[in-house]
Amino acid sequence: MALATVNISFNTEILQQIDEIAKREARTRSELIREASRIYIERKKKWESIFSYGESLAAKYGFTEDDVNKEIKKYRKEKIQNVK
Repeated sequence: MALATVNISFNTEILQQIDEIAKREARTRSELIREASRIYIERKKKWESIFSYGESLAAKYGFTEDDVNKEIKKYRKEKIQNVK
């Protein structure tokens, strides 16, 4: 795997936190930032997949965002009533 060097600017507070975590985990700053980047990218892809799936279901069944919001409110109201 080819590597490229990138310059990134952080404010000192965040950089201190990065360095503290890297030290606790016995890894380099670069390793920690690479890992954080990989995790972010994976999560981003998962959320995009979830939203895409939701949009396809909405299109298939003709649901609107307003329909979803109404169902959420209805569910929450029923759940609160069942707790009392």
